[in-house]
Amino acid sequence: MLQKLGFLPGFNKQVTSTGAESQWTGGENVRFRYGTPEKIGGWSQLGDSKLTGAARGLHHMVNKEGIKYAAIGTNRILYVYSGGVYYDIHPLVNPSGTAATNFFSTTNGQPTVTLTFPSAHNFSVGDIILFGDASTFTAITNSNFSSSTFADKKFMITAVPTTTTLEINAGATETGSGATTSGGITYFQYYHVGPAEQVGVFGYGISQWGGTVTNPQTTTLNGALNADSAGTGGSGTTINVASTTGFPSTGTNFIQVDNEEISYTGITATSFTGITRNVRGTANASHSNGATVTNFSSYSAWGQAASTTDKVAEPGMWALDNLGSTLIALIFNGECFEWNADASNATATRATIISGAPTASRDMLVSTPDRHLVFFGTETTIGDKTTQDDMFIRFSSQENINDYAPTAENSAGTQRLADGSRIMGVELGRNAIYVWSDTALFTMRFVGTPFTFAFEQVGTNCGLIGMNAAVEVDGAAYWMSENGFFRYTGKLESMDCLVEDYVYNDLNTTSNQMIYAGINNLFGEVTWFYPEANSNVNTQSVTYSYLDSTAKRPIWFVNASSLFIRSTWQDSSVFGLPHATQYDAGTDTSFDVTGNTEGISYYYEHETGVNQIRLGVTTAIPANITSGDYDITQKVVRGAATNLGDLRGDGENIMRVSRIIPDFISQQGDSIVQLDLRNYPNDTAASSSLGPFTITSGTTKVDTRARARAIALTISNTAVDTSWKLGTFRLDIHAGGRR
Repeated sequence: MLQKLGFLPGFNKQVTSTGAESQWTGGENVRFRYGTPEKIGGWSQLGDSKLTGAARGLHHMVNKEGIKYAAIGTNRILYVYSGGVYYDIHPLVNPSGTAATNFFSTTNGQPTVTLTFPSAHNFSVGDIILFGDASTFTAITNSNFSSSTFADKKFMITAVPTTTTLEINAGATETGSGATTSGGITYFQYYHVGPAEQVGVFGYGISQWGGTVTNPQTTTLNGALNADSAGTGGSGTTINVASTTGFPSTGTNFIQVDNEEISYTGITATSFTGITRNVRGTANASHSNGATVTNFSSYSAWGQAASTTDKVAEPGMWALDNLGSTLIALIFNGECFEWNADASNATATRATIISGAPTASRDMLVSTPDRHLVFFGTETTIGDKTTQDDMFIRFSSQENINDYAPTAENSAGTQRLADGSRIMGVELGRNAIYVWSDTALFTMRFVGTPFTFAFEQVGTNCGLIGMNAAVEVDGAAYWMSENGFFRYTGKLESMDCLVEDYVYNDLNTTSNQMIYAGINNLFGEVTWFYPEANSNVNTQSVTYSYLDSTAKRPIWFVNASSLFIRSTWQDSSVFGLPHATQYDAGTDTSFDVTGNTEGISYYYEHETGVNQIRLGVTTAIPANITSGDYDITQKVVRGAATNLGDLRGDGENIMRVSRIIPDFISQQGDSIVQLDLRNYPNDTAASSSLGPFTITSGTTKVDTRARARAIALTISNTAVDTSWKLGTFRLDIHAGGRR
């Protein structure tokens, strides 16, 4: 007897394989369209170059002439992509450059070059330094390094030995006798963005999620600290300060200097003793004389003792948007810049800081159609970073990104939100701006004079998990919270999710800012890329099909494929197809920065073909999908006229499968079919004899010999140029006994 195998769309990972009868339980690189599973579309690299660092921001825009641009912000460099080429438009701290003399020190047989500054610099390890052209270069005595080694090239800072020196890797080995402080050149400093990964912890009961420093006593350094284990104090066990009054004096305690945390075990009136540098996941850094030293010992956070908490080192991220042809680019917790895409030589110019704008903000967007530039988690006093308030909002006057002081004649203004400890992210919606704190959702609506914007809290206990974990499509906002998925369509809804435990039980909340949500409007999908528990970068994704889902059957599926890992995503509204970036932390080379140790990123166009094309190499995208256990015992109404007898009971009787009748709506290349057999739920699944089976477009049937109480069906492909869309398979089954 032929029996059809029908399965509900989406994955169900909330139950066992036995409980998921007539459902799919998992797979990789598949999606559901019109309720039917199929392999996802392929992707191809855009351009032939790689990008330095981890891509953490992506935005598409079009200038007045119709030229399309993609702005890509990595944790080190801001790029624009256009016409198959990447252009470095990163803003410079010193746009005119700074001339340096007696600059270089080298050692024979070593690639390391030490740069000596006349006074303290503010470079950090991982920052980028750009050298001027050859005309500004003076030869280095006793060195075979020449102008061609440095001129018009970028280098990553590999070490900061002192406040006045730093080290780079020349990319070649010194073959001369070595130079000591000679030669000169003009240099340019890139604005600092931040680390490639998030170090530390976010989450309820852990670290700074809702926590406070209960005794924020401060002092200042009396003498600079070097970026090594010794720092100052001769033996390296003492840090001299103006005063230790108010700091804990017994036990092991902690101080913070800039972004470095340091432990100490004793104090004098003017020093900390028994110090240990770079604790709690922070790195050694140089600190100037007079730098602020903050007590970080008395830290309290929800549900956890202060002694076990770590401070979070935020990753280097961007908020990107555009006001007409002007790209607006905000460094997370830093400055904001503009870049004119209409300029005649646009790709040869760099972004510049926006005059009058805040200098420290968590997020930013352009409110449309009213054209206000809005900053979130920003300064209460513009230009004073110490006044940054994580719940404070400031917006410009209409169509004037340089005017933020509220007056009777303009529409600039401010607002502070009340529910939460920090604004986590924002999203422009159809009728409002959505603003999430760590605990709540607010709407921000343009209403005109005299208030400009109206604010309303529309949700509680539904905070955003990370800056980029929300999207808006067709008037609905979708986001990922600490405790589940939510939707807002005029009312707050907690979304039913049949893969929720799979996601949240293996989610690294210490890297919550890595989570990135993207829309694929070609297929009606929202996808969240997230880091699993043992990773600091994104390794998995979970997708919600908002077009095909119903109230009774929400369609979710996950993807753990090592190929489908993305750090940013942008839908098809500008370029016609979705674009995304992939970060490869294990690769330390880049096309444009010598000595790069931050890894690299690739930029892809999706839904192109059925393969991956990267650096000119075509790779297969393996895809597979597996069903739950299907009870193949034929259920027969008692007394019915059949030759099978009464075989009541789910999986009570063994059945024999002699044939598989494949059915594909479409098929490109060969597909593989496998039957996994079980007699009891806790049995290890065994493959049917004669299988797995290769199915071609001309295969009408497959003969097999399978005996079991239940089967699971797996469809897969592994080769280049293969794809499939599943139809309705049938099995030829025969009644067996109970044993």
